[in-house]
Amino acid sequence: MFKEFKEFAIRGSVVDMAVGIVIGAAFGTIVKSFVDDVLMPPMGLLLGNVDFANLFIVLKEGSKAAGPYASLAAAKAAAAVTLNWGIFINTIISFVIIAFAVFLVIRGINRMQREQEAPAAEPTTKECSFCFTTIPIQATRCPHCTSQLSAT
Repeated sequence: MFKEFKEFAIRGSVVDMAVGIVIGAAFGTIVKSFVDDVLMPPMGLLLGNVDFANLFIVLKEGSKAAGPYASLAAAKAAAAVTLNWGIFINTIISFVIIAFAVFLVIRGINRMQREQEAPAAEPTTKECSFCFTTIPIQATRCPHCTSQLSAT
């Protein structure tokens, strides 16, 4: 069983998949930081000093302290039950960015595969069966040895 697992793990596709997962996780972290730290603060400023990470609705006040709560952290510290719709918006934006990036990568891979699988162009020349000179495909007589060629 260990030998079979070793053969499975060493296959190129498994190693490629593992590398892809690690790079994908790192890319997800970068996109999350981009959305939370670069994209949403200016957007919040444009919408009137709104911090999307602190947009929440209190469903039930906390047992440790009564509301209103100034921030999501304060509501969590008070053990309040909250609906965190601002964080959800950040997550949706992160997902859209990651999905678009994956789409672009897959699109590029598919384009390269189509180019590799493209059929070869129709030949424009043939070889004389008598003197082996390259001649146009429509020729019925070889210009080099003057042999009569078949129509095929």
